[in-house]
Amino acid sequence: MAAVALSGVYKSFGSTPVVHGVDIEIADGEFCVLVGPSGCGKSTLLRMIAGLEEISGGDIRIGTRVVNNVAPKERDIAMVFQNYALYPHMTVQDNMGFSLKLAGESSTAIRKRVNEAASILGLTDYLARYPRQLSGGQRQRVAMGRAIVRKPQVFLFDEPLSNLDAKLRVQMRTEIKALHQRLKTTSIYVTHDQIEAMTMADKIVVMNGGKTEQVGSPLELYDNPANLFVAGFIGSPAMNFLTGKVTADGVTVGPGLHLPLPGKSAVAPGTEVIVGVRPEHLVVSAAGLPVEVVVVEPTGADTQIFCKLAGMDINAVVRERHEFRPGETIRLAAQSTFLFDPASGARLA
Repeated sequence: MAAVALSGVYKSFGSTPVVHGVDIEIADGEFCVLVGPSGCGKSTLLRMIAGLEEISGGDIRIGTRVVNNVAPKERDIAMVFQNYALYPHMTVQDNMGFSLKLAGESSTAIRKRVNEAASILGLTDYLARYPRQLSGGQRQRVAMGRAIVRKPQVFLFDEPLSNLDAKLRVQMRTEIKALHQRLKTTSIYVTHDQIEAMTMADKIVVMNGGKTEQVGSPLELYDNPANLFVAGFIGSPAMNFLTGKVTADGVTVGPGLHLPLPGKSAVAPGTEVIVGVRPEHLVVSAAGLPVEVVVVEPTGADTQIFCKLAGMDINAVVRERHEFRPGETIRLAAQSTFLFDPASGARLA
């Protein structure tokens, strides 16, 4: 195992920059998730760590070694791809052991390590099958098994669950996290799904436009987003944003409509702000603000209520079951809020 460090990593394709001076420190044994919208540079960054893309500037260090000019096969990493990349004419056993065969390992050593990985991943009964005879989840396990047998210093995952259905994605992300807890190998995982990031990561790197917006643990990013982008990206459903003005006792978001200030806010009265409220921080209360119900979506454990507040769209998630109807007026109170600068998007302390 090894720590991974990126210092001022820059990438451009011709005259077009796509990654802008990224600095990330990933500790030995840590599970780090790179998350962001499509085109934000996260997969390019992963491919540079793997050596599949040349870097245009900066340094990438794996352990104590700078690997900028080291060939991919000599970086002691193993990569799990989105499309599994299995050889269709090989059995599961041969797919998992192929890299060891290329490395000149004995058939006895290969069989032992393949059997160990198959046992960990529940593939023992499938070793004689071909990829076409497996489900999507089983193929992904084979792809992970092929990485495990190499016993690399670092695992790299490039959106490995995006081809699976919703139920299997939930199951597989649990399995990957359990696998990491067992092997404790440094892992870097790329996804655009913030739910995957929140549930799997020790550390999350939120990327946007080729830059890192914020780095921290899942709950640090949820509780203390650095700016509007992180606040809107982390959390599901997404945070509500309303325009308002700070007063002595709250934030005015419309005539006679006030939301509470954050507990430690020192923003001067009269300041124009964007106030953020997470849907789960809105509660049905007689003391709340009047909103018009637009759509009600019961999901079983929770109920999502899409509403209009002074012409602005807001979304609330409540635990209680209500028989609200579209067009009905109800009252919602905010338990906590966030304030952001409208110009820069930065969080206001």
